[in-house]
Amino acid sequence: MTRGKGCAHCPGSHTGERPCAASATTKARSWLLIEHPGPWPERIEQLTDPGPVSCGGTTPHAPRNGPIAETIRAAQAKGIRPQLIRRSGRRRPTPPLQVYAVYSHGGTVWMEGRELTDPAELAELDLDALAAGVRPGFGEPTHEPVLLVCTHGRRNACCARTGAPLARALTARFGRLVWETTHVGGDRFAANLVCLPYGLCYGNLDEEDAAEAVRAYLRGEVVLDRLRGRAGMPEPAQAAEHHVRASTGRLGLGAVTVESVDPAPEPPNGTPRYSVVVTSRRSRYRALVEAVQLHHPCGPDCGENQRTHVVRELTLLNEAALV
Repeated sequence: MTRGKGCAHCPGSHTGERPCAASATTKARSWLLIEHPGPWPERIEQLTDPGPVSCGGTTPHAPRNGPIAETIRAAQAKGIRPQLIRRSGRRRPTPPLQVYAVYSHGGTVWMEGRELTDPAELAELDLDALAAGVRPGFGEPTHEPVLLVCTHGRRNACCARTGAPLARALTARFGRLVWETTHVGGDRFAANLVCLPYGLCYGNLDEEDAAEAVRAYLRGEVVLDRLRGRAGMPEPAQAAEHHVRASTGRLGLGAVTVESVDPAPEPPNGTPRYSVVVTSRRSRYRALVEAVQLHHPCGPDCGENQRTHVVRELTLLNEAALV
């Protein structure tokens, strides 16, 4: 079995040969993006600010927590997804540093942006409001999208190997909309792209795939090829939305809405099933979604064997009577 340099993932992981639908991170609804040029630790909650060097030139003081590290930990404790971001290529020193507060769940999405002259200004951010999906008034409303490419090589070598070139290529095409970022989940799908504020996640991307996804996002649509799902939704809901879009051809960002996700009777093989109700325009659908294990030539003991969700049935319930 041949693997790329520094890559421990199964063959086909980064080419699109392995399915990537219904694999977006399920917990990210509120996001906090903080500019930090690096280096990035393996996990961002491990971030520290270097302590001052003593006057005698002896051993530096131990690293200390600064306002960025403290804000990251506080955000995580409240269920907010923090991400460190930086520009591709030559990075500017910080401060000033760019910060975005983002809410990506449901039909009402928003993003606020602010450039800080001092990281201590992060103390002014109302994390409780952000966690609840309420605009905190921390910055100005931002109407341009933010495009995040995972380049977190210390977390996984594949993210740097495939993500960094993609970030450079997208920056050449879309300029200031593009940021490198820390881990977004699904390293085996690198290169990964997250389109905010809507929270669309794409994987297995090369430059042309990514550019097509970005162009669609800018015109208010999704591209189903290489779409991992929408962050913040349960995986069965991501799968149901994907298949309703594929069945109806409705690609607008708000054209499909998941109403409910409920457990369904399990088949004889005992795999979990879910009944998902989805609306699209004036039509309602029920999707019977089943969790399945994808087998791979690596064998049954391989940690990279992926569980995914497939739609077993898709039923049109009714045409809504209301106009």
